[in-house]
Amino acid sequence: MAKLVHPKRALSTMPLKSSAPLGAALAYLGVEKSIPLFHGSQGCTAFAMVHLVRHFKEAVPLQTTAMNEVSTILGGADQIEEAIENLRKKSAPSFIGIASTALTETRGEDVPGELREIVARRADFADTQIVYASTPDFEGGLQDGWAKAVEAMVETMVPEVADRDPDLRQVNLLCASYMTPAEIDEIRQMIRAFALEPVVLPDISGSLDGHVSDDWSGTSLGGAAIADFEKASRSAFTLAIGEQMRKSARMIEDKALVPYRVFQSVTGLKPVDALVRTLMGLSGMQDPPASIKRDRSRLIDAALDAHFHTGGLKVAIGADPDLLFALSNALTSMGAQVVTAVTTTQHSSMFDRMPCDEVILGDLGDFERSAAEQGADILLTHSHGRHVAHALHKPLVRVGFPIFDRLGAQDANRVGYRGSRAFLYEIANTVQAEHHRATPEDFGAQPIAEEFEHVPHATRH
Repeated sequence: MAKLVHPKRALSTMPLKSSAPLGAALAYLGVEKSIPLFHGSQGCTAFAMVHLVRHFKEAVPLQTTAMNEVSTILGGADQIEEAIENLRKKSAPSFIGIASTALTETRGEDVPGELREIVARRADFADTQIVYASTPDFEGGLQDGWAKAVEAMVETMVPEVADRDPDLRQVNLLCASYMTPAEIDEIRQMIRAFALEPVVLPDISGSLDGHVSDDWSGTSLGGAAIADFEKASRSAFTLAIGEQMRKSARMIEDKALVPYRVFQSVTGLKPVDALVRTLMGLSGMQDPPASIKRDRSRLIDAALDAHFHTGGLKVAIGADPDLLFALSNALTSMGAQVVTAVTTTQHSSMFDRMPCDEVILGDLGDFERSAAEQGADILLTHSHGRHVAHALHKPLVRVGFPIFDRLGAQDANRVGYRGSRAFLYEIANTVQAEHHRATPEDFGAQPIAEEFEHVPHATRH
């Protein structure tokens, strides 16, 4: 059980977290033919755009209501209406996801009420699905913004079902914010191996997986269709990955009587086994498919190979709570010790289950200080952690968001049996790549200075 620690200081020196509006935009990009719209100033959108483009190496259709001094004082309803009208004319999106920013939240605008009035008055907006999520920059991080956006989409787009008549081969899959397109594909393939059909909500594996489109489009190039949200109410079950998805899964259950289970992690042998057992129960299979059993066997072999390098390894991790839990849990199961854990938001119930003594709610400055004090052997965080790695002369494994100084961030896979195996190899190979020269201290000998500490000076020669 970890204790959440709040450092007492006046400012953040090396930011770790990404903003909640950015998380909401990422979730909205998982909807087909969508455009995320920030309700705020141009600067708020510019920073999020830079992060998304540098991470995915793709054009991102992120737009803004571009509030100015006048609209900030008098209200931004006119900007919202004008932005929707312009986006419909230029790009013809099927979905517009609006995320608030600190500017509008501080002013206290009633955006949901204004949006209802606009939609009721503008009949020409009827063929465009519009969703709004409250995601102020000053409240939480990327994980919180993603969760709020998914909750808003479920609330708006998943219909209530009066008569329960489920499709027993269809299951909903709610993905955590940290899951890459490759990881979503991995879980989808595992579900289909049990002859089940997943409805993925949202699905960035179709829009941000790094593919070349035949035609240019001002909207997202793939993702979950609006009809998929409507189908979600007929599913037999909901699989939610990450504690952040619990509320969305519960909302689907309340609206459509679809039962659910939350998997706090799908990285490592025991967490993936739990997912497989659930899929066996849903499919009616008494034995997993041969491909699943083979992948599990290969993960066990990888664990045997890697444990020589992970046993006793001192690890420092900086990430959103759900990713922090998934990776730290997988590493401690392999004999590693999480000596430094830094996270981005206090809005999580997972801290009591973290396999470490304390979790720091802080930034990369706290990450660097704690990792140095605790003698961490390896660092896990996003690309901004490269400065910490350089200062401490420690290897860095890039995880989370953003990763902008390496190619293929969308193809990283650390979930399922295959992804867990790749993760263990990644850690073990990073440790092996570090040059190590044996010293007497490694074998329990005292340093020479300590051996001669009590010898009279005259006899030392």
